[in-house]
Amino acid sequence: MQLDRALDAYLRHVTIERGLADHTLSAYRRDLGGYVAWLGEQGIADTDAISAEIVAAFAAERAGAEPPPAASSLARLQSSVRGWHRFLAREGIAEADPSARLRPPKQPQRLPKALTIDQVEHLLGAPSAEDPIGIRDRALLELLYATGARVSEAVSLDVDDLAHGDVLRLRGKGSKERIVPVGSYARAAVDAYLTRVRPALAAKGHASARLFLGARGAPLSRQSAWLIIRAAAEGAKITAEVSPHTLRHSFATHLLQGGADVRVVQELLGHASVATTQIYTHVSVDTLRDVYATAHPRAR
Repeated sequence: MQLDRALDAYLRHVTIERGLADHTLSAYRRDLGGYVAWLGEQGIADTDAISAEIVAAFAAERAGAEPPPAASSLARLQSSVRGWHRFLAREGIAEADPSARLRPPKQPQRLPKALTIDQVEHLLGAPSAEDPIGIRDRALLELLYATGARVSEAVSLDVDDLAHGDVLRLRGKGSKERIVPVGSYARAAVDAYLTRVRPALAAKGHASARLFLGARGAPLSRQSAWLIIRAAAEGAKITAEVSPHTLRHSFATHLLQGGADVRVVQELLGHASVATTQIYTHVSVDTLRDVYATAHPRAR
């Protein structure tokens, strides 16, 4: 099959069958579009002409690029290539999977960066409790920390997702839904936003069902949510790096430090594998050292 047709077939498959988020689909399209363009430069126009050697040459060329790509970017690129070739082989479009022996680069294990509880409290208290936009921002921040939601999940929430009182329905990767509790602080912040701010914002837009709205009434974007988090960090005078995932990391870390079971945290975060969640257990090494030094008779 011609490369462009094969690529279109795969993108339709991941869009319809797997329900991937828009930014994930964009990454697939960008990675595989570059791969197909590279194949064309090698004089390859058909999927059956792609050999294991060709795939290995592509991976080696990308790994040796200047400046060197980040290991995470290279791993994602190779994952996109492997996924496409697996699909082509499974559907009978190609006779075999030439990427079967391709191994992703080993990535350094990075511990997620979490804020201290004091830092989180200062961050959550940074937006104004009187200004309408500040009330909205505080509701968003409280909800992120209370539920461990990804920023993309939070801005995708509809008002009806809060209809069950003290629990919230989140839609994660692959459109998988999970139910998470909402603490009293977050619920109070969201209620204040819903009653005092959102009606006025909604009147400026086009009757969106989204929970969080921008100043003009349109649904709040991921980029705007990131700016809200960064502004709150600056207002709280937090010098540590604060990313869109910081409150999610802090949520998981503080739960584990408080004695929560790692499998419960896995469920709350929406991780498919407990191995992904277990990285947070390493964050508490300092706590383990302190307990050991205090409790063991021969620790000092």
